[in-house]
Amino acid sequence: MISAILLAAGESRRMGKPKMALKWGETTVLEHVISVFAKAGLEEILVVTGSYKDEVEEIISRAKKLYPVRSIFNDKYATGEMLSSIQCGLRDLMARVVGAALIGLGDQPQVQERSVRMVCEMSARTGSPLVVPSYQMRRGHPWLIASELWQEFLEISPTQTPRDFLHTNSTKISYVGVDSDSVLLDLDTPKDYQSSHP
Repeated sequence: MISAILLAAGESRRMGKPKMALKWGETTVLEHVISVFAKAGLEEILVVTGSYKDEVEEIISRAKKLYPVRSIFNDKYATGEMLSSIQCGLRDLMARVVGAALIGLGDQPQVQERSVRMVCEMSARTGSPLVVPSYQMRRGHPWLIASELWQEFLEISPTQTPRDFLHTNSTKISYVGVDSDSVLLDLDTPKDYQSSHP
């Protein structure tokens, strides 16, 4: 089984308010991302929370009525950046029967169901321990890490980044070429949001 880890612990400093709770169509940014992953066939979606925990948990409680989603709190969210949130999610999944984790961004509502499916299908087809979507030679999200590499990822120094890990393991990566830059886009600033939200 592939489980999704959605990163939703950030402090939204550049946005100035909680990104996950911003309106996106008829719903919120985070609920929309959860829905895309669920429609792509993910049977378990683990949201890693941190900053704005109460607001994010409220969104998750609504989403639970429709989707297979649960949450875990990353108590290192203020200092650990993205790395600590991924590690928090992987530690939780290690206690379960999961073959791989799909790492997604809670603030990436442009993510397409097709891209999510393509990454999962590449993993199933090739057995590759790392699958990364690529748009015009640039790596994006969501990317997949098989359970055989989780321990190595958990041992990464706090001074390193997920990008460093991918660089170290570059020979193990299978790339999925996608025709949309949505794998590169997330919401960091009010301008990002204003120019993209429906």
